[in-house]
Amino acid sequence: MTPQEALARKNRRLGFAAFGFVAFMVGVSFAAVPLYDLFCRVTGFGGTPMIGQAAPATPGTAMVTVRFNAQTHPNLPWRFEAQQPVMQMRVGEEALAFYVARNTGTAPVTGISTYNVTPDVVAKYFHKTACFCFEEQTLEPGQSVDMPLAFWVDPRIAEDPATRGIRTISINYTFFRSLNDAERSGALANAGPHVGARR
Repeated sequence: MTPQEALARKNRRLGFAAFGFVAFMVGVSFAAVPLYDLFCRVTGFGGTPMIGQAAPATPGTAMVTVRFNAQTHPNLPWRFEAQQPVMQMRVGEEALAFYVARNTGTAPVTGISTYNVTPDVVAKYFHKTACFCFEEQTLEPGQSVDMPLAFWVDPRIAEDPATRGIRTISINYTFFRSLNDAERSGALANAGPHVGARR
């Protein structure tokens, strides 16, 4: 093999390696958001409640107060609020709360909500079994809709040294105009952050 052929072979290997690395990094960048979301849901990181686990058969004895907060991005012409601002419950007991949203605009509008739990440290003990978060909701002008939230608080919250003194938990929902709706209505420039995925 001549030196030129050897150099060409090395260059081809280097080119394939560089292309493979770029393809790998592109794949990682696309997977980062769903993987981070999965990590948060599994660990409760960043105030993300746990999803989908059934409540224990026997509730605990400790009591907690759950506060329900509701916010709406200014670009979304909705009135969004909790039907019950506060609820007291035993840990391990499944509860059902409702939020209500009403379209105050003159055209159909699609919204999508984000949520978190505070203090952040209790998120891994807050389990949602049914929720309206991250699902697009379309309301006609003047239409109202009840949005249920089924949840329970893990009794282990009273055993963890980092959380056993916490007696009040806040769950915070914020509704934003969906990205698709903002594009359709020409409001994309003012749609704000966290407005969902483009379809």
